[in-house]
Amino acid sequence: MDAKKAMILVGVALVLFYVITQPTAAAEAVQGLLGWLQDGAEAIITFMRSLFA
Repeated sequence: MDAKKAMILVGVALVLFYVITQPTAAAEAVQGLLGWLQDGAEAIITFMRSLFA
């Protein structure tokens, strides 16, 4: 097994451990990330509308 696959497996294991041991905190983290992505998408859409208006 090469180092890249090992690091991916370790990362997946850590995420699963976090989700299993602290599901509320994990859900809040995902909601925060999705909110950040939504804000970024809205900013890009606003920019594009302003650019072509």
